[in-house]
Amino acid sequence: MRWQDIKREVAASVSGNSALADERPFIVIDSTRQQLHRIDIESENNRSYPISTAANGMGNQVDSYKTPLGIHRVCQKIGGGQPRGMVFEAREPTGRIVRSLDNRDQDEITSRILWLDGLEPGVNRDGNCDTYSRYIYIHGTSDEKRIGEPVSAGCIRMRNDDVIELFEDILVNDLVLIR
Repeated sequence: MRWQDIKREVAASVSGNSALADERPFIVIDSTRQQLHRIDIESENNRSYPISTAANGMGNQVDSYKTPLGIHRVCQKIGGGQPRGMVFEAREPTGRIVRSLDNRDQDEITSRILWLDGLEPGVNRDGNCDTYSRYIYIHGTSDEKRIGEPVSAGCIRMRNDDVIELFEDILVNDLVLIR
């Protein structure tokens, strides 16, 4: 599929907010290939990064520990200016910086957080499927060795250097399509 086709799909899915898809780059999460694509058709400055989605697969139900599907927006950026490897708990920096990036025992959130909010009522917004209230993020991890495998508890994990780069390139309200 071409990027322009995906952009049209995103624009069609955010009825009433199509300007969001036209004015800014957007993100596509490809769960099948475990890839995140940052797409900027206007400047052709597209980038792809390996990621990890949920070990339990894809789904929107609360308490499923699955990665939600559909159209989302970045509603909050957390961690700007923090050192690489900073561990966050409840979205607050702990002061602890991870050095080992092969920590399989914990699903630590590190470096940066992009908090997602679903835009499709009944799919990923409101009720038993609300992405925001599930605390679904794109974030760094202390388990970089398994990036590329579906091993998270629902979030989208990235390598620390990659999430820092992405964090600098996007704005609050940029769109995220998870498929």
